[in-house]
Amino acid sequence: MNLTQISVGDRVRITSLSEMNRLVRRRLIDLGIMEGTVVQIKKTLPFGGPYTIEACGQRIAIRKREAAQIWVEAA
Repeated sequence: MNLTQISVGDRVRITSLSEMNRLVRRRLIDLGIMEGTVVQIKKTLPFGGPYTIEACGQRIAIRKREAAQIWVEAA
C-alpha cells in the first residue's frame, strides 16, 4: 500500500521510495526519510492538499502525488 492509503495517526514503515523522482528521493533521504524509517501521518489537507508526516522527530509536508509514490507497511 502507499502512504495516501493510510489514515491520520497511523504509524507505518517505509518499504520503498524507488518510484519517486531522483531529486525528491534525495531530498527525503537528506531529511532522514528512507526505507525502514517509521513515519506517522499527522494531517492531510482537503482537495488533494499536502500530507504532513512526522519522522525522526521532525514534521514535513509532502505533495499528495509524492506520498502516492511512497510504499509502506504496518509498523
